[in-house]
Amino acid sequence: MRLIRAVSAELSKCLTLPGGRAGIAVAMLGSIALTVLNAMTARRALTSGQPELIASASPFETAFAAMPLGTVGAVVLGVIAIGSEYTPNSPDAGGGRQIGTTLAVLPQRIGLLSAKAITVVLLVVGIAAVTLPVSIGVARLLIGEFAVESVSVADAVVRCLGGTLYWTLTGLMALAITTLTRSATVPLIVLIMNNSLVSFSLLLTNLTSWAHWLPDLAGRRLFTGIDTVDGGLDAVPGAWVMAAWTVALLVVAGAVLRSRDA
Repeated sequence: MRLIRAVSAELSKCLTLPGGRAGIAVAMLGSIALTVLNAMTARRALTSGQPELIASASPFETAFAAMPLGTVGAVVLGVIAIGSEYTPNSPDAGGGRQIGTTLAVLPQRIGLLSAKAITVVLLVVGIAAVTLPVSIGVARLLIGEFAVESVSVADAVVRCLGGTLYWTLTGLMALAITTLTRSATVPLIVLIMNNSLVSFSLLLTNLTSWAHWLPDLAGRRLFTGIDTVDGGLDAVPGAWVMAAWTVALLVVAGAVLRSRDA
């Protein structure tokens, strides 16, 4: 019962924090907006008789191309969920950090981290449950009669579930890394860059095949149709490896949070 109350409080906190709302907006509104742009581009290419200008006329593929923005949103939510606790208050409010007040209300630190992890999972899964169907529907509507769906319903469901799992595990790793660093700034910059601009793991594949076992590359085939580099793990073993990284980081984060001063 105490955990349920803690999760409820953390949900309320994330939904009222500017950073939390920004993460939701990036994942949800950003993905839908990018889908609109992709779908309009696809329709223009098809109506002008230039289908070679687009990768696919499939509404699903058009919508799924916006999936990376969901990953960025999950990172923001994972970082903000714990990073906000370590952000100094304004001098007028005493300049302290929220973590002291939070631990006074919920002194069980493992319970606190568990509540934050559950909060991240609920938010990310909820966002995916809304964003993915809406994005696919928008793409289908905008491409209209030119749409040629190449993805079966079964494959679409599997890929949506895989993408949701990837988002969720990424958000949880962001939570764990931010707990270890006690700062939102560095994890936010590094993780967003890695998941949007350039993948450091992908660069490492040029040096060693072991880079395929790093979490972001291990789980990349959860998207099924998206494959950025040859080699690496298949979807199921990759998911297990990514999940193992996530659990290991959360365990270490919990041990550090429990042992050190707030």
